[in-house]
Amino acid sequence: MHSNTFLLLSGILVTGFLCQWIAWRVKLPSILFLLLTGILVGPVLGWLRPDELFGDLLEPIVALAVAVILYEGSLTLKFAKIRGRGGVVRNLVTLGVIITWFAATAAAYYFLAWDIYLAALFGAIVTVSGPTVILPLIRTIRPKDSVASILRWEGILVDPIGAILAVLVFEYMVIVQFAGDDTDVFKTLGLIVALGTVLGVVAGHALGVVLRKHWLPDYLRDYAALAVVILVFSVAEMTHSETGLLAVTVMGVWQANMRDLDLDDILDFKESLTLVLVAALFIILAARLNPDNLLGLGAGALLVFLFLQFIAGPLRAFVSAIGSELNWRERLFLGWIFPRGIVAAAVSALFALRLENMGYAGAEKLVPMVFAIIVGTVVVQSLSGRVVARWLGIANPEPTGALIVGAHNVALCYAEALHKCGHQVLVASSDWRGISDARMKGLAVFYGSPVSSYAERHLDLTGIGHLLALSHRPDLNELACLRYRYDLGRDAVYTIRQQSEGSHDKFKISGESGGRVLFGGGFAMNDIGELLEKGAEARSTELTDSFDLDAYTARYPNRLILFVTTESGKVRYPTGPDSLTAPAGSKVTALAVKADEQVASEEPEAEGQAAS
Repeated sequence: MHSNTFLLLSGILVTGFLCQWIAWRVKLPSILFLLLTGILVGPVLGWLRPDELFGDLLEPIVALAVAVILYEGSLTLKFAKIRGRGGVVRNLVTLGVIITWFAATAAAYYFLAWDIYLAALFGAIVTVSGPTVILPLIRTIRPKDSVASILRWEGILVDPIGAILAVLVFEYMVIVQFAGDDTDVFKTLGLIVALGTVLGVVAGHALGVVLRKHWLPDYLRDYAALAVVILVFSVAEMTHSETGLLAVTVMGVWQANMRDLDLDDILDFKESLTLVLVAALFIILAARLNPDNLLGLGAGALLVFLFLQFIAGPLRAFVSAIGSELNWRERLFLGWIFPRGIVAAAVSALFALRLENMGYAGAEKLVPMVFAIIVGTVVVQSLSGRVVARWLGIANPEPTGALIVGAHNVALCYAEALHKCGHQVLVASSDWRGISDARMKGLAVFYGSPVSSYAERHLDLTGIGHLLALSHRPDLNELACLRYRYDLGRDAVYTIRQQSEGSHDKFKISGESGGRVLFGGGFAMNDIGELLEKGAEARSTELTDSFDLDAYTARYPNRLILFVTTESGKVRYPTGPDSLTAPAGSKVTALAVKADEQVASEEPEAEGQAAS
């Protein structure tokens, strides 16, 4: 008995990990693999029966897991970010949420014949999306930067807002079942909202003060945050049932907007914990699905999905974009892409459990319907997103931009040359002086470590197709190559030797994990630095049929080629003496020392203007 229990529990964790890993490799939302796995091991094969495994502990375990997930999501809701994201994002997370709620409610009411309260709860639950489902789609589809940015920020900000709406609708729904009249309903709802808000604000502010004043050692900050979240949820539930989720959500939102409160370490811990909880939770919840309930939804479920995909989505986008500069193609694409994710699945499962325990008619249909919408939106939008983006003319071509790690003179030389040749550049470094210099040159910057968890959440790789790890720290360069080779591709990450050949082994690249070595190792960082000290500058030259790459290198043997831009806009970097090919129409960008350019006035007409 105990051995079977241990095997099932460990199997849930291991299977959840494998689902996350597969999703990472294929660049699809992990929730899709988790839900399908849960259905396979539960209703299909019958290996996992959560109600038998956990018994009466199932609802408390799910409730606490959902509380942690909502708290982690609410930590991302900073009102300053909403104000700074433009009118379209603000409208999508406010007016767009209301439109989706009403549309989904109407669809469930008419197509599924649900009562208005259950339909309204379903409508509130499917107003959320989430970064865990939207970011993989953006990376795969590669829409225009303006559209990608809107989708990205909507996914981050809409989760806590939609969760609060779902909690309030659920509370109202439960109260209606027991209240004597409308006056009692609003009194009880007002009491629940007041209790949840007060508890969340007080607890959030108190913990924020403790963290801000450093009254706890660093290694206890994460533990304290988790303990307080669970305590607040428990106290709120004990004070008045159904108040806990609201309290922890308000707590997270309050802390996210406190001044001078650094929560990055706590957010990193909560994200790691949420990863485990999400993997286990969704396998367990999907395993509880009753095939009869799923099949019983019938054609109504398909009609609800089609209504949300083809009517509610575009309506939400077009109304939210009123007064913006987005054209109709961009608005239509915003309406097409809106996958549902983690919060929708978690909240629906908890609410369904509680409604079933209350004996609410039709409660068993809530989770299958929400899961159907999740799987439907993720699958349809993943498969069609790139096609739709190309059809609408808003798909970016193959990304040619470069993420450059480092902000010293060599890194900035590369960055400025790429930028002036029309390629997107993002300079990432923890060196404030170097970042300031990059910003003064008009380059996009990221101040911080490019391999940090913070960068994983906030670094926007839209338009970035290559990594140039050029910092003075070999360990950071190697970590960056390892971190980004799965996002950008193994052949798209480059680094450079720190010192010339013959230097100590500690300066040498440790195998292919360090990325492809620029110039094949023939030129090192210090070599390029010496050229820059001599006054070298980047110059761009266009090749023709009569002046090809061989003629170029013969004419300018002392120039160091940094990269080649083909006529189609692709970028090629030198990784060895014969690694570059450059057909006619390509543009060669190389470092040239003025003192060595005695023939500059004799250059062919194909020569372009200096890149710097």
